[in-house]
Amino acid sequence: MYAVTIIIGLWISATGAGGIIPDSMAEWPVNVWCWGVFSAIFVMSDRKERIEMLVVVALATPMELFFSEVWLIYEYQRGLMPLFVPAGHYFLFDLGRRVAAQIRENMAMITLLPFVPLVAYGVYTGGDTSGILMLLLVLGFTKWGPQPRLYVVMAWAALAMELWGTYLGNWMWASEVPFTGLTAWNPPLLVGAFYCFGDLLVNLCVAKFDQEPLDSNNH
Repeated sequence: MYAVTIIIGLWISATGAGGIIPDSMAEWPVNVWCWGVFSAIFVMSDRKERIEMLVVVALATPMELFFSEVWLIYEYQRGLMPLFVPAGHYFLFDLGRRVAAQIRENMAMITLLPFVPLVAYGVYTGGDTSGILMLLLVLGFTKWGPQPRLYVVMAWAALAMELWGTYLGNWMWASEVPFTGLTAWNPPLLVGAFYCFGDLLVNLCVAKFDQEPLDSNNH
């Protein structure tokens, strides 16, 4: 359901379901669906998952607005962040941890290896010099973070979602990262670093609110 919602939802929002829906209304079916699904999951979930859901939305919303409206590292198709985005962040987070549960812990770091030559290529050509910093962040999260399998999955899942979203035109990343002197592809290869950071914050906040030790096996 999460994967279908992301794939079809982004298509409907970007294209108005192939032109069936006027552009001014294209985001609204996706807004209603995403928040309807989010609300249904919230009602059916236990206390800890409800805390997670609220924390994801509380963190994702200001982070998205900061990145798109203040830092200007990407721009949404119609200017301001669509309303479905914070709910979509939870869907991707929950999808990521479900997939992560199927991966052996000792395989986590290995699955990041394909990124290395791609990052080297981006730095060599000058097209994505930010890739090396983002790769180091993802490696750091995976090595020392509480949920290494989740961070690895998010690196790949975020890239897949970003490739689809940028292809459709839902958003576009700046080729030059403001205030840094770095460059980035559209999307950046290691865009998952942002999601890993967000997921780490979610883990820390939930552990604090739920008064349970932070443990990668909690989920």
